Amino acid sequence: MTLVLGGARSGKSRYAEALIEAVPGPWLYLATAQAWDDEMRARIALHRERRPEGWSTQDVPLALAQAVAAAHGPVLVDCLTLWLTNVMLAEADLPAAVDGLLDACAAARGPLVLVGNEVGLGIVPDNALGRRFRDEAGRLHQRLAHQADRVVFMVAGLPLTVKPSPENPGASA
Repeated sequence: MTLVLGGARSGKSRYAEALIEAVPGPWLYLATAQAWDDEMRARIALHRERRPEGWSTQDVPLALAQAVAAAHGPVLVDCLTLWLTNVMLAEADLPAAVDGLLDACAAARGPLVLVGNEVGLGIVPDNALGRRFRDEAGRLHQRLAHQADRVVFMVAGLPLTVKPSPENPGASA
């Protein structure tokens, strides 16, 4: 399992796609975004257009753990922070949802690459929901990073390996 974190437009999705495509497909893209407006529909379309043949996509705004658990073969999850937003806005049981996702990731039957937005490097949000989201995202990423075999932080399109893979501890990306 690889966790890829970074800020907005840091190159994390492209990097994650390249990682998962390095293993034989077919590949499964678990998309957590919801198209609430035209701008988000355009973003989702761009993500779908840039993937070559061999990919299938499942929209899983809330049922991410179940989709990871049911998957066979290589899986890309994009993105954890949109999933977290969906769970929080649905007022679902967040601790149970996070625990379920961690369990599903631990039991994944194929290579798994998870993408998340690092939101803890910016300013402190000016409202309680924003601060709670930032804190929950940080906690989620910490737990997944502990469980992951490798963690990569993207900066300006460049990968910075934070936790090297045990099979290749000297690798820089």
